Amino acid sequence: MTNDIGHTRTRTARRTGRAITVAAAVAGSLLLWVIEVPWLGLDLAVRQGDTVQRVGPAAVTAAALVAGLAAWALLAVLERTVRRPVLTYRIIASIVLVLSLAGPLGSGVDTPSRLALAGMHLTVGIAAIVGLPARRDC
Repeated sequence: MTNDIGHTRTRTARRTGRAITVAAAVAGSLLLWVIEVPWLGLDLAVRQGDTVQRVGPAAVTAAALVAGLAAWALLAVLERTVRRPVLTYRIIASIVLVLSLAGPLGSGVDTPSRLALAGMHLTVGIAAIVGLPARRDC
């Protein structure tokens, strides 16, 4: 019985820690948006075809949340299917992060927008790569 309780606590601590990591990634990207747009006055925009779209806090939140939850799902699948899930996860996530940088670097309307978007992108990606598989002894 003690093993069941300990296992449940470990699972709960892991789940809680991962939820906090995803929330921190979202908060980090939102903080960058607040610094870059309202405080510094950057006009953060992306080009989608012939139109230019402003990047607002809702888009930043949604993108960071989707990315964080997708990373969590990948890690959960790897933990059930491969022998070294953390190493495998970090390799896959790092490759995906590098490849996905083409999005913000290619769609920003100007250099400041590209750099700001890449910064938010890296904030979420690094938080997920480092934070999600971390050991937690809560």
